[in-house]
Amino acid sequence: MTMPPPALASPGPGDPPPALPRPLRLPVAAALAVAAGAALLFALPPYDLWWLSPVGVALLAAAVHRRRLRAGFGLGFVAGAVLFFPLLWWTSFSAGWLPWALLSVAQAVIIGFAGMAGAWVSPLVDRWRWTWPLLAGLIWTAQEALRDRAPFGGFPWGRLAFSQGDAPTLRLAAYGGAPLVTFVVAAAGGALVALVLSVHRPRVLAGFALAVAALLFGPAALPLTPPSGPATTVAIVQGNVPRLGLDFNAQRRAVLDNHVNATRRLAGEVAAGRQKQPALVVWPENSSDIDPLRNSDAADAISAAADLIKAPILVGTLQRTDDPEDIYNVGILWNPGTGPDLAQQYAKRHPVPFAEYMPLRPIARMVTDKVDLVRNMLPGDHPGVIDAGAVTLGDVICFEVAYDGIVRDTVTGGAQLLAVQTNNATFNEAEALQQLAMVRLRAVEHGREALMVSTVGVSGFVDGEGGVHGATGFNTAAVVVRDIATEGPRTLATRSGNWPEVVAVALMVAALAGVLPLRRRRANIGNDGEIDSEER
Repeated sequence: MTMPPPALASPGPGDPPPALPRPLRLPVAAALAVAAGAALLFALPPYDLWWLSPVGVALLAAAVHRRRLRAGFGLGFVAGAVLFFPLLWWTSFSAGWLPWALLSVAQAVIIGFAGMAGAWVSPLVDRWRWTWPLLAGLIWTAQEALRDRAPFGGFPWGRLAFSQGDAPTLRLAAYGGAPLVTFVVAAAGGALVALVLSVHRPRVLAGFALAVAALLFGPAALPLTPPSGPATTVAIVQGNVPRLGLDFNAQRRAVLDNHVNATRRLAGEVAAGRQKQPALVVWPENSSDIDPLRNSDAADAISAAADLIKAPILVGTLQRTDDPEDIYNVGILWNPGTGPDLAQQYAKRHPVPFAEYMPLRPIARMVTDKVDLVRNMLPGDHPGVIDAGAVTLGDVICFEVAYDGIVRDTVTGGAQLLAVQTNNATFNEAEALQQLAMVRLRAVEHGREALMVSTVGVSGFVDGEGGVHGATGFNTAAVVVRDIATEGPRTLATRSGNWPEVVAVALMVAALAGVLPLRRRRANIGNDGEIDSEER
């Protein structure tokens, strides 16, 4: 799979134009693109083969190198489709095959743009092979920045950073967040493909091999400051649902009763001295799908549980509005004795398009009448900072944990503990494990202990170094109690915000522009290679 060295030196008078180096044969490149998508998929939960992420980046880089732009896009799209169709399969459980297909295609298109960018910068790599790690890191960081924001607010699932839960590179999150983790993993992929293409140059090969090792394993030496200080006992309650599937909403009273009864049993354990008294109990998203502010029976059940456990409960519920079609997805603090504290609640700021609200509803209705099954979830207007007395929570709900800014806003707002309330009853265990991987990164990124609590699992606690504690099974009821350190450091990632990503995108734009003179020079050679004047 080796390629001939570049021949870009200026010809002498009377010499024929130099031949441009050729790309891999298209069938080989297509096979590499498929393998790249598969490698990226198996790097992520539930497989967790983290070392396959740089392999996937390397395979796609080799596939698109020196190709026409449209071929680069096509190969990137193939890799993206192989990655996202199985990765996002769980979205079809509740929404059907069409939204799953549309979402997967949209994500694959952006990977296609990454493939196009890889093809575009080929002359730069041929001139200076040492730039390949840098360019690979920039391309993947930039495409993730795009996927995080578009379309309809973005869907940042499947980021390279989210595959690194068990890798030394996870520690980089404390220094530059998810963008830095992605950059380094992708840079390792760029170094890996440069290494393979340098097999006949031992000194160069050794340099790239050292770069791969340093990028992937060097971060193990980076120091982390774990949370410390006074400990607070926190309990998470996974009440489970009667049946998995979309119809769990029709069983909302049973779901509420499951969480009430599990909390009552915990109170009995505490009274018997078999369990520590929690200072806070956290229920998951949709643990009371009956609005307790409008339904006195639900309110009485929650109040009785809070009184019995003698601690506030963070309840996940849907709040109705005067318009029957509009709702909020909220976490609200429910205190023993006094009930709901309306000043300490958080409404989800990033509802999921096509699942929690329907963009372009009139147009979507032309495609399927099922759009009317989706109600209109309104976004909240402030970060999820909730003062629970013993600890200040940074509350985010379900998919929001994937968005850098939403989590960071809670920490800069004073959160001592990150809490992710989620409901996986309409998905599967793979989706829950993918979310838990995001929680692990966020804990390291912001130097805070964290928890994820789900209606059906997986729930658990995460320490400041990304370690998981008390992880529950899927489709089962469970209660987990843990002492949480409440004084975490203010990490460099928290302080820098999105600047690492902004710098990476700016450098990517500069690289795309900077390669233009080299591409013009190649086009002027006028041979029958893959790159010609049509691409300028």
